[in-house]
Amino acid sequence: MHILVPLLGVGGLFLLGLLGAAAGMEWVFGILVPYAALALFLGGLIYRVIGWANIPVPFRIPTTCGQQKSLPWIKQQKLDNPSSTLGVVGRMALEVLFFRSLLRNTKAALVDGNKLAYGTDLSLWLGAMAMHWSLLIVLIRHLRFFTNPVPSFVTFIEQTDGFMEVGLPVIFATTIVFGVALAYLLYRRVAIPQVRYLSLASDYFALFLLLGIGTSGFWLRHLDKTNVAAVKELALGLTRFAPGVPDGISPLFYGHLFLVSVLLSYFPVSKLVHMPGVFLSPTRNLANNNRAVRHVNPWDYPVKVHSYEEYEDELRDKMKAAGIPVERQ
Repeated sequence: MHILVPLLGVGGLFLLGLLGAAAGMEWVFGILVPYAALALFLGGLIYRVIGWANIPVPFRIPTTCGQQKSLPWIKQQKLDNPSSTLGVVGRMALEVLFFRSLLRNTKAALVDGNKLAYGTDLSLWLGAMAMHWSLLIVLIRHLRFFTNPVPSFVTFIEQTDGFMEVGLPVIFATTIVFGVALAYLLYRRVAIPQVRYLSLASDYFALFLLLGIGTSGFWLRHLDKTNVAAVKELALGLTRFAPGVPDGISPLFYGHLFLVSVLLSYFPVSKLVHMPGVFLSPTRNLANNNRAVRHVNPWDYPVKVHSYEEYEDELRDKMKAAGIPVERQ
């Protein structure tokens, strides 16, 4: 049920957008829904970020994976255990751009019957890198629909992405990589018992949603071949806040657009929101300089303390009667 319900849900959402547009509700699924989804995305994201920023961090708790800065003749791991702001920036860049912590992923297995062995497992890292980077390039390519004239860097990325020049329209490399990476991540959740046990319906829903968006986008570009000029006219109207629904757009496009709108709305309340969350994680954005700088909790407030001397003055007679040693007789 954790797999079937999200799959049917994504399929139903696509059909809702498709059939709604076919029934003459293009204005709803082409204008109202995208604007509402964008508002939910931005509002939800701002709410989550403000909430994270207001959480107190009373202790310096960076994750350490190497030698801390200490004595001059001991080599420090400046990226795995940074002690300066520059080191934190470098560590964060490696984490965001190359998933450095995921690169350390290991797997355990019994060998020779009863020996537990650990080994490097790069499959998850490769799948995640392929999916995220191809998704980023796909998003940049789609900027051509929202800009006029199209920026030169978007044209360059589009030409580079289609270097194979296979098919007409050209099949982009990231289209294939994105689909294969998502299929692998889905297969991994289903095929590995430990991962399947930990997976929730929301995990499958996000994967099916991305697969639905990618599949419908491929269908629109290479099989149905919708009116690209009309789609760009619609996108430019949304961008300039002068919306209008041009003629000649396939209902399949509205199904695709509705899935994108659902993804935007779902993003702030899902695990996908880890994208901005990584920048506000104290385990990543703090330098490990406890030996050099005292970390004072900025939310501390004065409290009345009961020192040991006051405690002993109050209970000295009882402590003596119980045979407990006291500092002052």
